Amino acid sequence: MDIVSAFDACLHSVWLLPVLAVMIAIDGPAPVLPSETLLMSAMAAAFGIGDVAGIVGLLVAALIGSVIGDLVVFGLGRSSHRFLPRAAHAECTLSRWARANLFRRPVVVLVGARMLPGGRLVGSAAAGRVGLPLRSFLPGSLAGSTVWCLYMLAIGLVLGPIVGSNPLMILAAGVVMAVVTAGGFAIGQRVWTVLRARSVQPTAPIPTPEPVPAPAR
Repeated sequence: MDIVSAFDACLHSVWLLPVLAVMIAIDGPAPVLPSETLLMSAMAAAFGIGDVAGIVGLLVAALIGSVIGDLVVFGLGRSSHRFLPRAAHAECTLSRWARANLFRRPVVVLVGARMLPGGRLVGSAAAGRVGLPLRSFLPGSLAGSTVWCLYMLAIGLVLGPIVGSNPLMILAAGVVMAVVTAGGFAIGQRVWTVLRARSVQPTAPIPTPEPVPAPAR
């Protein structure tokens, strides 16, 4: 069985939804699985054949997996730093911004971080480390996961009529969109970091003129 046939069988498997939910959850503490590519491809395939039940199932599975993964990272960030990747502890601009604003605007921080590369891990870990209450973290996780799922839905809606039911086109579209999305968010994050650094750059102090000595009498 070649890759295309195996991918087509995966998209039509009864195990797709639970496996996808588990992959998205694992991507929280260990973002190494191609869960986003699989979700994009499955969404495009469902829209391509007009499978409304499949679309709803994918949304529910993605939402459940996303929230569970966020809660795992939140718990690890609160209890231990040894089980999280190095990226979760890096003192990057995103991490500093998240820590500074989590208690004032937890939903805004978690939703904003969720749409940046690595932001889900950094935001959820930071929330755990600063001791954000679970009652404040959970609404932010639900909001961020919902926005992300709707973004995946929009991509599937656009790609569905293009790829139809062709498994090769579905696989290629999913891979390309995952690369484009990651690249676009990375560029946006870089631009945002540069602009923010410029806005907070301290201005040079105005030199104080030295006193002119009084003329000798």
